[in-house]
Amino acid sequence: MAASWLAGCAGNGAGLDANGQPLVPGAPGNGPLTADFASIQAQVFTPICTTCHAGADAPHGLRLDAANSYNLLVGVPSAEVPSLLRVKPGDPDSSYLIQKLEGIAAVGARMPFGGPYLSSGTIAVIRQWITDGAQPASAGDAPASFAIVSVAPAADEVLAEAPAQIMIGFNRELDVTRLDPDSVRIERRAGQGIEGRAQRVAARIEVPFANPRALLLWPTQPLGAGSYRVLLRVAAPSGVADIAGESLSAGDSTDAVILTFDIEAAP
Repeated sequence: MAASWLAGCAGNGAGLDANGQPLVPGAPGNGPLTADFASIQAQVFTPICTTCHAGADAPHGLRLDAANSYNLLVGVPSAEVPSLLRVKPGDPDSSYLIQKLEGIAAVGARMPFGGPYLSSGTIAVIRQWITDGAQPASAGDAPASFAIVSVAPAADEVLAEAPAQIMIGFNRELDVTRLDPDSVRIERRAGQGIEGRAQRVAARIEVPFANPRALLLWPTQPLGAGSYRVLLRVAAPSGVADIAGESLSAGDSTDAVILTFDIEAAP
């Protein structure tokens, strides 16, 4: 099952003070907020944004916990305004994240919802990170093998609403030439268990140019209530692979169920 293919993490925290400053900056071991993703994640997204943007109830499927935020922000179209990227590297003014934080977006409320809002200084740091190319956090030591590191929705999650997109995050850049409707697909399951009859769901496959480690599936129609699974072709030589040609599996299995999730019927 999915747990054997990935490992993730999530955070929580206290939020903002009355002046819109994160409570975390300045705490022992954290230091000042700086214009890099690791600092912004640790001192803004995790303690402030995950109050709402985490788990099955994350608005528009935008999960800002440490496991998922980068892959759901950088180069990814907004669910509210698909013509705008949530984060457009090099262009903070055209990044929907900045528009929401500054309260100038054409749709919806200013974020964080209901305030207190981020200070101009905090937003300026996030702007600078985007201006500098919205780079990810340092990967540290090179991983031993090509692997999945995050998925959204989470495995076996029950969602109240259909997700706008399904994200699979990898530890290496993807070979986009190996991605097609047969190598990655969504299926709606009938009956109990993952071996039951399944119907393929039409979806657009996308790897953001700005983040080639993220694989996004956009259903062409909203997913209805029911049980779903996402499968990848994992075996060489035709399986999903990184840019060096390494597939996810060297075994005999052709397809692997990466995650399953349910969508509840509307009340």
